[in-house]
Amino acid sequence: MTFMQSSRRYLSIVFAALFMLTSLVSIQAQAAMVGTDEVIAQQQLSVDRAELKGMLEDQAVQDKLASMGVSPDQVDQRIDSLTADELAYFNTQLDEAPAGAGGVVGIIVLFLVIFIVTDMLCATDIFSFIHCINR
Repeated sequence: MTFMQSSRRYLSIVFAALFMLTSLVSIQAQAAMVGTDEVIAQQQLSVDRAELKGMLEDQAVQDKLASMGVSPDQVDQRIDSLTADELAYFNTQLDEAPAGAGGVVGIIVLFLVIFIVTDMLCATDIFSFIHCINR
């Protein structure tokens, strides 16, 4: 064999291997279209979270939660862990609640229910008198 033939053979093997490697990588990097409803649902989730956190900025609500031993960080973590359905339900309940002092009490009761449910599901351990149902 001459030098040209052996170098062609070597290059063809290298290029074939390179082609196979790039083909395998491109198979895993496929993208798909994102539907409008998925984008809207994701945006609605962030809007619902922001709306719920905005309602908690009321000083009376923060004072009442602090008197119960619940920190604002715990509240934020709980809100971030809520599903889209739970957030939508809580926001509709808060929108239907009367304004003023009744609304503040409603928000506090709502969060107490959230805390109790997450304590029962072993997600948190805020209240010592609530026992986990998953154990």
